[in-house]
Amino acid sequence: MRRLHIGWAAGAAAAVLVAAGAITYAVAEDGGSDPKTPTAGSADAGFARDMAVHHQQAVEMSYIVRDRTRNEEVRRLAYDIAQTQANQRGMLLGWLDLWELPKVSADPPMTWMGMGDMASGKDGALMPGMATNTEMKKLGTLSGKQAEIFYLQLMTDHHKGGIHMAEGCVAKCDVGVEKRLAQGMVDAQQSEIQLMAGMLKERRAQARS
Repeated sequence: MRRLHIGWAAGAAAAVLVAAGAITYAVAEDGGSDPKTPTAGSADAGFARDMAVHHQQAVEMSYIVRDRTRNEEVRRLAYDIAQTQANQRGMLLGWLDLWELPKVSADPPMTWMGMGDMASGKDGALMPGMATNTEMKKLGTLSGKQAEIFYLQLMTDHHKGGIHMAEGCVAKCDVGVEKRLAQGMVDAQQSEIQLMAGMLKERRAQARS
């Protein structure tokens, strides 16, 4: 199991390095000399900060379920989600560095969407779709089919919240490459929600909402 863990960690690290190259390319594509650099309170910066946090939890959930089941289908899905979202998180944080903007804000999450008052942070769930601390701990206590079902339910909720946020960036962000990344998130996560619905049905379960 330790070898598998090292493999996943190495893969995530590699994804971040790949993202760094993608960042450089993306800035060149959009015109790195463009004077219209996003401000700290912009939708572009807000989305980058919030989605980086949102993605981090998805990566953590995927690592947890990887160790709680031997089902190859679920482990493969978890691996794909962890790799994809670690890569995207690296891009988002990299853009904040390039824009010389802080990675944290005093404003509540999703303020850039006009939803700062809806992000309660109750029990660690900072944004819609995020699992609570209690749910994350519970996932770590389950195993086998129970872990698979709970992970699929949590990740379905997580994707729904992520899609809502990404759609907000598509509508409000100004940086072209970031808008395209956000649209890619919407398309991919909608597809994964359908996949997870089928996996839940196979286990005689369904999404929570």
